Amino acid sequence: MARFTKSQCRPCPSRTQCTTTADNARTVGFPPRQLRDLQLRVRTEQQTPEWKTRYAVRSGVEGTVNEFAHGHGMRRCRYRGQGKAHIQHILTAIAVNIERLSGLPPAETTPTPRRPTAFQNYLDQREIRRLKSWRTLGS
Repeated sequence: MARFTKSQCRPCPSRTQCTTTADNARTVGFPPRQLRDLQLRVRTEQQTPEWKTRYAVRSGVEGTVNEFAHGHGMRRCRYRGQGKAHIQHILTAIAVNIERLSGLPPAETTPTPRRPTAFQNYLDQREIRRLKSWRTLGS
């Protein structure tokens, strides 16, 4: 650690780049060599595309957690007991999902219907009537 007194720090031409305090002296800490080497290695790794891809997932999760904590008051629970708190969390998550889905533009194409199952094909081949509760696809 290096400490500079006021008399050393004030006349320095680079003082504005170091500190913004008017009357305090400057203290600079230097980490141990192993920690510094580790920091440099991790910072270099953080510039790779693989690391950025992994971090993008975490960033999305962090954003969701932040939205719940600050936007929906999930730091405090309205109910006592773990079971009731769990239900509050689930219902809040459902509400957020509905809110997010409602903001999506409507689908321009209609979804393609599912193909009949083997059992439905069997009934159709033998001209056996399907019940109305069954999905009738195209027939």
